[in-house]
Amino acid sequence: MNTEWKLARRKVALETRAALIQAIREFFISRNYLEVETPQRIPAPAPEAHIDAFPSGQWFLHTSPEICMKRMLAAGYPRIFQVCRCFRKHERGDRHLPEFTMLEWYRAGIDYRGLMEECEELFLFLVGKMRVGTSLEYQGEKIDLEKPWGRISVTEAFHRFAAIPMIASLEQGLFDETLVRDIEPRLGRGKPTFLYDYPASLGALARTKRDDRGLAERFEIYLSGLEIANGFSELTDPDEQRKRFEEENRRRRSAGKVACPLPERFLESLRHLPESAGIALGVDRLAMIFCDAPSVDGVVAFTPEEL
Repeated sequence: MNTEWKLARRKVALETRAALIQAIREFFISRNYLEVETPQRIPAPAPEAHIDAFPSGQWFLHTSPEICMKRMLAAGYPRIFQVCRCFRKHERGDRHLPEFTMLEWYRAGIDYRGLMEECEELFLFLVGKMRVGTSLEYQGEKIDLEKPWGRISVTEAFHRFAAIPMIASLEQGLFDETLVRDIEPRLGRGKPTFLYDYPASLGALARTKRDDRGLAERFEIYLSGLEIANGFSELTDPDEQRKRFEEENRRRRSAGKVACPLPERFLESLRHLPESAGIALGVDRLAMIFCDAPSVDGVVAFTPEEL
């Protein structure tokens, strides 16, 4: 099948995708969020062991607009959102593209639990605008979006579904493998699920819980086994954030990767960052759900291989 015929067959999906993005903007504007645009080319990304940025001259294409948006939050913009293109090396599969679309929003004065409630409201708004009731059907499975959604801690998920306890999986370097194999396929079945309270070592930019410093106030959203968003209460301590970035770079070097330069202006801005929470939601995966598409290839105009 030639590329032009594939592109023609995606017309309905691309119309649905466009309507979704328009509805996303309507939701946030109605809640007094300011839509912002931040640079896609930056001098230093946030160092993360498992995320690799594309070089662009002496700078980098951003893997997320996070550090620029949080600088705006620190400068006094209390509610901001952005729909933008992001870039990550070595990401290609049914659910991944090296260039993809992200929705990110940040809000002062709430924590990750308040953000969970806003996520529920966003999805109910979207299905209302798309006129599909309060549920979706994805790959033969009905997903009820009515509140409240399911909630399960990472510790409890490992206890219920995994063959190895969470602490042991971390010590043996098996956390990601166990999560993908044993836990993710069981989440979001019939109802969206918040998987929350990740180990602190897996929340590089997240605030730790005040009553348990070993856990980060971080969550991910799953629908029908598909991870669609990652959110957390924001870390506001620049010294702690620097230590975490240095640890991420140590992990990168241990894995044979190049260490990232530190985003110094971002670190300086954290001294002014209010209590807040933020989230990144994959627009391509959201379109997969609304279009009942088994692969991200069916909801983008062009895949890398078609260019």
